[in-house]
Amino acid sequence: MRLEHSLPVSYFTRYDESDDRCFYRYPRLTAHIDEPACGAVSQLFRELLPPGGRILDLMSSFVSHLPPEVPYDHVVGLGLNEEELHHNPQLDERLVHDLNEHPALPFADASFDGAACTVSVQYLTRPVEVFAEVGRVLRPGAPFIVTFSNRCFPSKAIHVWVATDERQRTDLVRRYFTLAGTFAEITAYDRSPHHWLSDPLYAVVGHTAPAKQS
Repeated sequence: MRLEHSLPVSYFTRYDESDDRCFYRYPRLTAHIDEPACGAVSQLFRELLPPGGRILDLMSSFVSHLPPEVPYDHVVGLGLNEEELHHNPQLDERLVHDLNEHPALPFADASFDGAACTVSVQYLTRPVEVFAEVGRVLRPGAPFIVTFSNRCFPSKAIHVWVATDERQRTDLVRRYFTLAGTFAEITAYDRSPHHWLSDPLYAVVGHTAPAKQS
């Protein structure tokens, strides 16, 4: 079932509807946001991802922005370019997987303590299905951290993303969490670095429902 059907289908069209695997065939070993914004991502992870946990890095690349001083039990990177994933030293496991083609995640229920999607949510054509799947594979009370800026590849970003401003995009991502139906707490953040030349950095974080008390 396409959970996005509660939103207009036109939201999820793109200028370039060619196979995403072709677009990402060649690695892009460059940061998509500047250094201060990258630092803001790492700080958010430092605050919200549990040390020693199993972490899922969705739409991963050659860097995961995880704080280097924090030990994690196991980090799984899921992305579209094998070479980018290979260059990421923070990953313990790498998986090439197209979420637009296959939004179902190949993991067991409640198998991760936290998940992140860094500056890539704008490329998801079936975001609510993906968010629901993330909720499924997270343990009770675990966070899913979705960060974004004002940069993107316009030809591959969904139509609604290109057509909206930053506040509206925050509202849109909150809507994804709500429609997914697997998150009990949803919080928006503005973590833009305090320098007018830096890239802005926004986040919406959903926590799965805590475990029921017996």
